[in-house]
Amino acid sequence: MVLEGEQTPAAAVHGHRLSTVVPSSVTGETNYDLADADLAFKLHYLRGVYYYPAGDAVRGLTIKALKDPMFPWLDAYFPVAGRIRRADADDRRPYIKCNDCGVRIVEVRCDRDLDDWLRDDAPDRLRQLCYDKVLGPELFFSPLLYVQVTSFKCGGMSLGFSWAHLIGDVASATSCFNAWAQILSGKKPEGSTLEPANRPDERAPAGAAPPRCVKPVGPIEDNWLVPAGCAMACYSFHVAEPALKRLQQQEEGRHAGTFELISALLWQTVSKIRVSKEVTTVTVVRTDMSARSGKSLANEQRVGYVDAGSSPAKTDVAELAAMLAKSQVDETDAVAAFPGDVVIYGANLTFVDMEQVAPYELELKGQRPVHVEYGMDGVGEEGAVLVQPDAGGRGRVVTAVLPKDEVESLRAVLGSTLLQDA
Repeated sequence: MVLEGEQTPAAAVHGHRLSTVVPSSVTGETNYDLADADLAFKLHYLRGVYYYPAGDAVRGLTIKALKDPMFPWLDAYFPVAGRIRRADADDRRPYIKCNDCGVRIVEVRCDRDLDDWLRDDAPDRLRQLCYDKVLGPELFFSPLLYVQVTSFKCGGMSLGFSWAHLIGDVASATSCFNAWAQILSGKKPEGSTLEPANRPDERAPAGAAPPRCVKPVGPIEDNWLVPAGCAMACYSFHVAEPALKRLQQQEEGRHAGTFELISALLWQTVSKIRVSKEVTTVTVVRTDMSARSGKSLANEQRVGYVDAGSSPAKTDVAELAAMLAKSQVDETDAVAAFPGDVVIYGANLTFVDMEQVAPYELELKGQRPVHVEYGMDGVGEEGAVLVQPDAGGRGRVVTAVLPKDEVESLRAVLGSTLLQDA
Protein backbone atom coordinates (compact mmCIF):
# COMPACT_ATOMS: atom_id res chain seq x y z
CA MET A 1 0.00 0.00 0.00
CA VAL A 2 1.28 3.47 -0.89
CA LEU A 3 0.16 6.69 0.77
CA GLU A 4 0.86 10.30 -0.14
CA GLY A 5 2.24 12.37 2.74
CA GLU A 6 1.92 16.09 3.24
CA GLN A 7 4.05 18.36 1.07
CA THR A 8 5.50 21.71 1.98
CA PRO A 9 6.14 23.63 -1.27
CA ALA A 10 8.86 25.81 0.21
CA ALA A 11 10.80 22.87 1.67
CA ALA A 12 13.89 21.48 -0.11
CA VAL A 13 12.82 17.95 0.92
CA HIS A 14 9.26 17.16 -0.13
CA GLY A 15 6.85 14.73 -1.77
CA HIS A 16 6.84 12.06 0.94
CA ARG A 17 5.43 8.78 -0.35
CA LEU A 18 5.05 5.87 2.08
CA SER A 19 4.86 2.12 1.52
CA THR A 20 5.48 -1.03 3.56
CA VAL A 21 7.78 -4.05 3.19
CA VAL A 22 7.19 -7.27 5.14
CA PRO A 23 9.21 -10.51 5.50
CA SER A 24 8.86 -12.95 2.61
CA SER A 25 7.74 -15.74 4.95
CA VAL A 26 5.22 -15.68 7.80
CA THR A 27 6.68 -15.76 11.31
CA GLY A 28 3.45 -17.03 12.84
CA GLU A 29 2.53 -14.46 15.46
CA THR A 30 5.52 -15.26 17.69
CA ASN A 31 6.65 -13.06 20.59
CA TYR A 32 10.12 -11.58 20.99
CA ASP A 33 10.96 -10.62 24.57
CA LEU A 34 12.89 -7.43 25.28
CA ALA A 35 15.70 -7.38 27.83
CA ASP A 36 15.80 -4.89 30.67
CA ALA A 37 18.68 -3.15 28.88
CA ASP A 38 16.48 -2.81 25.77
CA LEU A 39 13.63 -1.25 27.73
CA ALA A 40 16.01 1.21 29.40
CA PHE A 41 16.52 2.79 25.95
CA LYS A 42 12.87 2.76 24.88
CA LEU A 43 12.54 6.58 24.74
CA HIS A 44 15.49 7.01 22.36
CA TYR A 45 15.73 6.77 18.56
CA LEU A 46 18.77 6.45 16.31
CA ARG A 47 18.81 8.44 13.06
CA GLY A 48 21.43 7.48 10.47
CA VAL A 49 21.96 8.97 6.98
CA TYR A 50 24.15 7.41 4.26
CA TYR A 51 25.04 9.60 1.23
CA TYR A 52 25.80 8.28 -2.28
CA PRO A 53 26.77 10.61 -5.17
CA ALA A 54 25.39 10.35 -8.69
CA GLY A 55 27.18 7.58 -10.60
CA ASP A 56 27.34 3.82 -10.94
CA ALA A 57 26.23 3.12 -7.35
CA VAL A 58 22.81 4.71 -7.75
CA ARG A 59 22.27 4.64 -11.53
CA GLY A 60 19.19 2.56 -12.30
CA LEU A 61 18.64 1.79 -8.63
CA THR A 62 14.86 1.95 -8.45
CA ILE A 63 12.69 1.73 -5.36
CA LYS A 64 11.72 -1.79 -6.42
CA ALA A 65 15.40 -2.76 -6.63
CA LEU A 66 15.91 -1.43 -3.09
CA LYS A 67 12.82 -3.19 -1.74
CA ASP A 68 13.34 -6.64 -3.25
CA PRO A 69 16.26 -7.61 -0.94
CA MET A 70 14.27 -6.40 2.07
CA PHE A 71 11.93 -9.39 1.95
CA PRO A 72 14.65 -12.00 2.71
CA TRP A 73 16.44 -9.46 4.94
CA LEU A 74 13.38 -9.22 7.19
CA ASP A 75 13.14 -13.02 7.27
CA ALA A 76 16.45 -12.93 9.15
CA TYR A 77 15.60 -9.84 11.24
CA PHE A 78 11.89 -10.56 11.71
CA PRO A 79 11.47 -8.72 15.07
CA VAL A 80 12.23 -5.44 13.23
CA ALA A 81 9.00 -5.95 11.26
CA GLY A 82 6.91 -6.47 14.43
CA ARG A 83 5.02 -4.13 16.72
CA ILE A 84 5.12 -3.37 20.43
CA ARG A 85 2.56 -4.99 22.71
CA ARG A 86 2.20 -5.10 26.47
CA ALA A 87 1.84 -8.18 28.64
CA ASP A 88 -1.24 -8.82 30.76
CA ALA A 89 -2.71 -6.23 33.12
CA ASP A 90 -0.66 -7.42 36.10
CA ASP A 91 2.72 -7.22 34.35
CA ARG A 92 2.30 -4.64 31.52
CA ARG A 93 5.86 -5.39 30.37
CA PRO A 94 6.38 -4.45 26.68
CA TYR A 95 7.46 -7.06 24.15
CA ILE A 96 7.54 -7.34 20.34
CA LYS A 97 4.71 -9.18 18.63
CA CYS A 98 6.34 -10.57 15.48
CA ASN A 99 3.23 -10.17 13.37
CA ASP A 100 4.98 -9.13 10.12
CA CYS A 101 3.39 -5.67 10.00
CA GLY A 102 6.59 -4.57 8.28
CA VAL A 103 8.92 -1.60 8.02
CA ARG A 104 7.95 1.70 6.37
CA ILE A 105 9.69 2.88 3.21
CA VAL A 106 9.58 6.63 2.58
CA GLU A 107 10.36 8.08 -0.88
CA VAL A 108 11.14 11.81 -1.05
CA ARG A 109 12.78 14.33 -3.37
CA CYS A 110 15.30 17.05 -2.57
CA ASP A 111 15.56 20.17 -4.76
CA ARG A 112 19.25 20.64 -3.97
CA ASP A 113 22.46 18.96 -5.16
CA LEU A 114 24.04 16.51 -2.75
CA ASP A 115 27.37 18.40 -2.62
CA ASP A 116 25.54 21.62 -1.81
CA TRP A 117 23.56 19.84 0.91
CA LEU A 118 26.72 18.47 2.53
CA ARG A 119 28.48 21.85 2.43
CA ASP A 120 25.59 23.42 4.31
CA ASP A 121 26.14 22.80 8.02
CA ALA A 122 22.72 24.14 9.01
CA PRO A 123 21.25 22.46 12.09
CA ASP A 124 18.74 19.65 11.61
CA ARG A 125 19.72 18.70 8.06
CA LEU A 126 19.97 15.10 9.30
CA ARG A 127 16.40 15.11 10.58
CA GLN A 128 15.07 16.12 7.16
CA LEU A 129 16.53 12.94 5.68
CA CYS A 130 15.17 10.59 8.38
CA TYR A 131 11.45 10.12 8.85
CA ASP A 132 10.54 11.80 12.13
CA LYS A 133 8.34 9.36 14.06
CA VAL A 134 8.36 7.85 17.55
CA LEU A 135 6.57 4.86 19.09
CA GLY A 136 2.99 5.60 20.12
CA PRO A 137 0.54 6.84 21.10
CA GLU A 138 -0.91 3.74 19.37
CA LEU A 139 1.97 1.34 20.00
CA PHE A 140 0.37 -1.53 18.09
CA PHE A 141 0.46 0.56 14.86
CA SER A 142 3.95 2.07 15.27
CA PRO A 143 6.75 0.70 13.02
CA LEU A 144 10.12 0.06 14.68
CA LEU A 145 12.05 1.09 11.55
CA TYR A 146 11.60 3.66 8.77
CA VAL A 147 13.87 3.74 5.70
CA GLN A 148 13.80 7.06 3.83
CA VAL A 149 15.16 7.16 0.27
CA THR A 150 15.92 10.76 -0.76
CA SER A 151 16.64 11.56 -4.42
CA PHE A 152 18.75 14.70 -4.88
CA LYS A 153 18.53 17.10 -7.82
CA CYS A 154 21.96 16.03 -9.09
CA GLY A 155 21.04 12.34 -9.22
CA GLY A 156 22.65 11.49 -5.88
CA MET A 157 20.80 9.63 -3.17
CA SER A 158 20.70 9.22 0.59
CA LEU A 159 19.37 6.41 2.74
CA GLY A 160 17.99 7.59 6.07
CA PHE A 161 17.22 5.09 8.83
CA SER A 162 14.96 5.86 11.81
CA TRP A 163 15.57 3.02 14.29
CA ALA A 164 13.82 2.51 17.62
CA HIS A 165 16.70 2.09 20.10
CA LEU A 166 14.93 -0.58 22.15
CA ILE A 167 15.48 -3.18 19.37
CA GLY A 168 19.24 -2.69 19.48
CA ASP A 169 22.13 -0.29 19.91
CA VAL A 170 24.05 1.46 17.14
CA ALA A 171 26.22 -1.63 16.52
CA SER A 172 23.07 -3.73 16.05
CA ALA A 173 21.55 -1.11 13.78
CA THR A 174 24.57 -0.74 11.47
CA SER A 175 25.05 -4.51 11.24
CA CYS A 176 21.38 -4.91 10.34
CA PHE A 177 21.54 -2.26 7.60
CA ASN A 178 24.79 -3.71 6.24
CA ALA A 179 23.14 -7.14 5.95
CA TRP A 180 20.43 -5.65 3.72
CA ALA A 181 23.08 -4.05 1.50
CA GLN A 182 24.90 -7.38 1.17
CA ILE A 183 21.73 -9.03 -0.16
CA LEU A 184 21.21 -6.09 -2.53
CA SER A 185 24.73 -6.64 -3.88
CA GLY A 186 24.10 -10.34 -4.45
CA LYS A 187 26.23 -11.49 -1.51
CA LYS A 188 25.22 -13.91 1.19
CA PRO A 189 25.03 -11.92 4.44
CA GLU A 190 26.52 -13.15 7.67
CA GLY A 191 24.05 -15.20 9.65
CA SER A 192 21.98 -13.37 12.25
CA THR A 193 21.57 -14.69 15.78
CA LEU A 194 18.26 -13.73 17.35
CA GLU A 195 17.62 -14.81 20.91
CA PRO A 196 14.71 -13.60 23.05
CA ALA A 197 15.87 -11.89 26.21
CA ASN A 198 16.29 -13.79 29.45
CA ARG A 199 14.01 -12.34 32.08
CA PRO A 200 15.96 -11.20 35.19
CA ASP A 201 15.70 -12.95 38.53
CA GLU A 202 15.04 -9.64 40.25
CA ARG A 203 15.13 -5.92 39.64
CA ALA A 204 16.03 -3.09 41.95
CA PRO A 205 13.21 -2.47 44.47
CA ALA A 206 10.68 0.27 43.86
CA GLY A 207 11.97 3.52 45.31
CA ALA A 208 15.63 2.61 44.72
CA ALA A 209 17.92 5.53 43.94
CA PRO A 210 18.49 5.92 40.18
CA PRO A 211 22.00 5.58 38.70
CA ARG A 212 23.76 8.92 38.28
CA CYS A 213 23.98 8.54 34.51
CA VAL A 214 20.19 8.55 33.96
CA LYS A 215 17.16 10.69 34.76
CA PRO A 216 13.89 9.05 35.88
CA VAL A 217 10.77 10.20 34.02
CA GLY A 218 7.15 9.24 33.87
CA PRO A 219 5.90 6.65 34.17
CA ILE A 220 5.55 6.80 30.38
CA GLU A 221 2.39 5.14 29.07
CA ASP A 222 1.94 4.49 25.34
CA ASN A 223 3.56 7.60 23.84
CA TRP A 224 7.28 6.86 24.07
CA LEU A 225 8.67 10.34 23.84
CA VAL A 226 10.97 12.21 26.23
CA PRO A 227 9.03 15.02 27.94
CA ALA A 228 10.12 18.22 26.19
CA GLY A 229 11.99 20.58 28.48
CA CYS A 230 13.15 22.78 25.60
CA ALA A 231 13.51 22.73 21.81
CA MET A 232 16.47 20.60 20.70
CA ALA A 233 18.53 20.90 17.49
CA CYS A 234 20.82 18.40 15.76
CA TYR A 235 24.10 19.83 14.40
CA SER A 236 26.62 17.66 12.48
CA PHE A 237 30.15 18.69 11.54
CA HIS A 238 33.41 17.19 10.30
CA VAL A 239 36.65 17.32 12.26
CA ALA A 240 39.53 17.01 9.78
CA GLU A 241 42.82 15.23 10.46
CA PRO A 242 44.91 18.43 11.02
CA ALA A 243 42.53 19.56 13.78
CA LEU A 244 42.76 16.13 15.41
CA LYS A 245 46.56 16.30 15.33
CA ARG A 246 46.46 19.66 17.13
CA LEU A 247 44.24 18.13 19.80
CA GLN A 248 46.58 15.17 20.16
CA GLN A 249 49.54 17.53 20.64
CA GLN A 250 47.73 18.96 23.67
CA GLU A 251 47.25 15.49 25.12
CA GLU A 252 50.71 15.46 26.75
CA GLY A 253 51.13 11.68 26.94
CA ARG A 254 48.07 11.03 29.10
CA HIS A 255 46.97 8.19 26.78
CA ALA A 256 43.53 9.53 25.94
CA GLY A 257 42.04 8.50 22.62
CA THR A 258 40.47 10.55 19.85
CA PHE A 259 36.97 10.06 21.25
CA GLU A 260 38.05 11.34 24.65
CA LEU A 261 39.85 14.37 23.20
CA ILE A 262 36.90 15.48 21.06
CA SER A 263 34.47 14.84 23.91
CA ALA A 264 36.67 16.80 26.32
CA LEU A 265 36.75 19.79 23.98
CA LEU A 266 32.95 19.69 23.59
CA TRP A 267 32.55 19.26 27.36
CA GLN A 268 34.67 22.35 27.99
CA THR A 269 32.89 24.33 25.24
CA VAL A 270 29.37 23.52 26.42
CA SER A 271 30.38 24.35 29.98
CA LYS A 272 31.51 27.80 28.84
CA ILE A 273 28.23 28.34 26.98
CA ARG A 274 26.17 27.39 30.04
CA VAL A 275 27.56 30.10 32.24
CA SER A 276 24.75 29.81 34.81
CA LYS A 277 24.97 26.04 35.24
CA GLU A 278 27.96 23.80 35.95
CA VAL A 279 28.33 20.71 33.75
CA THR A 280 30.50 18.76 36.14
CA THR A 281 28.96 15.30 35.55
CA VAL A 282 28.61 13.70 32.10
CA THR A 283 27.22 10.39 30.90
CA VAL A 284 29.38 8.23 28.63
CA VAL A 285 27.99 5.49 26.34
CA ARG A 286 30.57 3.20 24.72
CA THR A 287 30.41 0.42 22.12
CA ASP A 288 32.98 -2.33 22.69
CA MET A 289 32.73 -4.79 19.80
CA SER A 290 35.05 -7.29 21.48
CA ALA A 291 32.67 -7.66 24.44
CA ARG A 292 29.48 -8.31 22.47
CA SER A 293 27.51 -11.54 22.84
CA GLY A 294 27.05 -12.15 19.13
CA LYS A 295 23.33 -11.42 19.18
CA SER A 296 22.20 -9.54 16.09
CA LEU A 297 19.71 -7.37 18.02
CA ALA A 298 20.79 -6.24 21.48
CA ASN A 299 21.57 -3.20 23.60
CA GLU A 300 25.03 -4.10 24.84
CA GLN A 301 26.76 -0.74 25.05
CA ARG A 302 28.39 0.24 28.35
CA VAL A 303 26.87 3.17 30.23
CA GLY A 304 28.41 5.19 33.04
CA TYR A 305 29.36 8.65 34.22
CA VAL A 306 32.40 10.84 34.83
CA ASP A 307 32.50 13.57 37.46
CA ALA A 308 35.03 16.36 36.89
CA GLY A 309 34.81 17.53 40.50
CA SER A 310 35.42 21.14 39.46
CA SER A 311 34.36 23.47 36.65
CA PRO A 312 35.09 21.88 33.21
CA ALA A 313 35.07 25.39 31.72
CA LYS A 314 38.23 26.13 33.72
CA THR A 315 39.84 22.70 33.25
CA ASP A 316 42.40 21.86 30.58
CA VAL A 317 41.11 19.75 27.67
CA ALA A 318 43.87 17.17 28.18
CA GLU A 319 42.88 16.76 31.82
CA LEU A 320 39.21 16.30 30.94
CA ALA A 321 40.18 13.75 28.28
CA ALA A 322 42.21 11.81 30.85
CA MET A 323 39.17 11.71 33.15
CA LEU A 324 36.99 10.38 30.34
CA ALA A 325 39.60 7.71 29.56
CA LYS A 326 40.31 6.55 33.11
CA SER A 327 37.63 7.71 35.55
CA GLN A 328 34.34 6.43 34.16
CA VAL A 329 32.07 4.78 36.74
CA ASP A 330 30.29 1.90 34.99
CA GLU A 331 26.57 1.74 35.79
CA THR A 332 25.44 -0.54 32.95
CA ASP A 333 23.92 -3.20 35.21
CA ALA A 334 22.29 -0.62 37.49
CA VAL A 335 20.65 1.08 34.49
CA ALA A 336 19.16 -2.21 33.29
CA ALA A 337 17.96 -3.10 36.80
CA PHE A 338 16.32 0.23 37.57
CA PRO A 339 12.54 -0.37 37.64
CA GLY A 340 11.26 2.95 36.24
CA ASP A 341 11.33 4.72 32.89
CA VAL A 342 14.50 6.75 32.35
CA VAL A 343 16.22 9.15 29.97
CA ILE A 344 19.81 8.10 29.26
CA TYR A 345 20.96 10.36 26.40
CA GLY A 346 20.70 13.89 27.73
CA ALA A 347 20.07 13.06 31.38
CA ASN A 348 23.52 14.61 31.76
CA LEU A 349 25.52 15.94 28.83
CA THR A 350 26.15 12.59 27.11
CA PHE A 351 29.08 11.45 24.95
CA VAL A 352 28.54 8.47 22.64
CA ASP A 353 31.60 6.52 21.47
CA MET A 354 31.08 5.09 17.96
CA GLU A 355 34.78 4.55 17.23
CA GLN A 356 34.35 0.79 16.70
CA VAL A 357 31.13 0.97 14.66
CA ALA A 358 31.40 0.35 10.89
CA PRO A 359 28.74 2.39 9.05
CA TYR A 360 30.75 2.71 5.84
CA GLU A 361 30.29 -1.00 5.08
CA LEU A 362 26.82 -0.29 3.67
CA GLU A 363 27.89 -0.61 0.03
CA LEU A 364 25.67 -0.18 -3.01
CA LYS A 365 27.01 -2.03 -6.07
CA GLY A 366 30.38 -2.20 -4.35
CA GLN A 367 30.48 1.57 -3.65
CA ARG A 368 30.81 2.89 -0.13
CA PRO A 369 28.89 5.99 0.93
CA VAL A 370 30.84 9.24 0.62
CA HIS A 371 29.55 10.38 4.00
CA VAL A 372 27.62 8.91 6.94
CA GLU A 373 26.25 10.75 9.94
CA TYR A 374 24.35 9.45 12.92
CA GLY A 375 22.17 11.47 15.25
CA MET A 376 19.60 10.89 17.93
CA ASP A 377 16.05 11.80 18.85
CA GLY A 378 14.55 11.52 22.30
CA VAL A 379 17.50 13.37 23.83
CA GLY A 380 17.03 15.10 27.18
CA GLU A 381 17.74 18.82 27.54
CA GLU A 382 21.34 18.35 28.73
CA GLY A 383 22.21 17.16 25.21
CA ALA A 384 24.25 14.41 23.58
CA VAL A 385 27.33 14.23 21.33
CA LEU A 386 28.02 11.30 18.96
CA VAL A 387 31.57 10.74 17.68
CA GLN A 388 32.28 8.42 14.73
CA PRO A 389 35.07 7.95 12.14
CA ASP A 390 34.78 9.75 8.80
CA ALA A 391 34.93 8.06 5.38
CA GLY A 392 38.73 7.93 5.37
CA GLY A 393 39.11 6.97 9.03
CA ARG A 394 41.52 9.84 9.70
CA GLY A 395 39.00 12.48 10.74
CA ARG A 396 35.78 12.30 12.73
CA VAL A 397 32.12 13.11 12.15
CA VAL A 398 30.53 14.66 15.23
CA THR A 399 26.81 15.18 15.80
CA ALA A 400 25.73 17.37 18.71
CA VAL A 401 22.09 17.32 19.85
CA LEU A 402 21.72 20.37 22.09
CA PRO A 403 19.14 22.95 23.14
CA LYS A 404 18.39 25.02 20.06
CA ASP A 405 19.53 28.29 21.63
CA GLU A 406 23.01 26.81 22.27
CA VAL A 407 23.77 25.59 18.76
CA GLU A 408 24.77 28.96 17.26
CA SER A 409 27.16 29.59 20.16
CA LEU A 410 28.68 26.14 19.65
CA ARG A 411 29.13 26.75 15.92
CA ALA A 412 30.80 30.10 16.59
CA VAL A 413 33.32 28.63 19.05
CA LEU A 414 34.13 25.55 16.97
CA GLY A 415 34.34 27.58 13.76
CA SER A 416 37.26 29.55 15.16
CA THR A 417 39.10 26.52 16.57
CA LEU A 418 38.22 22.93 15.69
CA LEU A 419 36.73 23.42 12.22
CA GLN A 420 39.22 25.76 10.59
CA ASP A 421 40.81 22.86 8.64
CA ALA A 422 37.52 21.21 7.63
